[in-house]
Amino acid sequence: MPTLGTQTISSSYAQILKTFTTGGLDGSLQVVTDGDDTSSALSLSTTGVKSTGSFAVDGASILTGAVTFGSSLTASTGTATIGTLFASGPATFGTSFTASTGTATIGTESVNVSTIASATFGTARITGSTGGVTAFNYGTAAFTGATLQDLDSITSGSNITTGTFTVSGAAIGDIVFGGLTSLSSSSGTAGVPAAGARMMSQFRVEGANVVRYTILNTDTISHGTIPAGTIYATAIRVVA
Repeated sequence: MPTLGTQTISSSYAQILKTFTTGGLDGSLQVVTDGDDTSSALSLSTTGVKSTGSFAVDGASILTGAVTFGSSLTASTGTATIGTLFASGPATFGTSFTASTGTATIGTESVNVSTIASATFGTARITGSTGGVTAFNYGTAAFTGATLQDLDSITSGSNITTGTFTVSGAAIGDIVFGGLTSLSSSSGTAGVPAAGARMMSQFRVEGANVVRYTILNTDTISHGTIPAGTIYATAIRVVA
């Protein structure tokens, strides 16, 4: 690239970068042009910088203010990877954090406020916690109904009903929460109500993708009839 010192003004003025106006920089963004007033993609002011074209950074980037991704953060091919995402202000992902092909990965996200419409993550850790969540898996199944004898029934096992259903992704060691939509509609013998409070449900992972439920009638007087409904469970995996 030639230096200006060896050229005349008439032959080199087009190489000079300047603002579009004649007053120099101020608080408003001004397009940077060359000496012939050909506009660049870059605009400057005393408070900010703007690029209307592609923007590439070869070195490290430190963002100390709010970080906003208007619609998406993408990799056109391959993998979009951020080892550590840190912003002292809010980080907002308007629609998605994706790679159009491949995988979008954040190794660590550390922000004061983060809003993500949808995310698939390896481990989520809440500030101050000693562990992280690596999976939530949910499943449902039809429950055809059951009649459970009272707790003091002499017939072994007549006061419980149990079974299994699929919760894809569930694994041994997961914490399981579940319920039955019709449990509170249970009724008892001879008009004595066996309210849902007298029915106790338990859930556990029995094997890969399999959750077992057990419903127990804790009433010592009345049997309880549970109508048909939907049984559901969520398996949560937590690591240290």
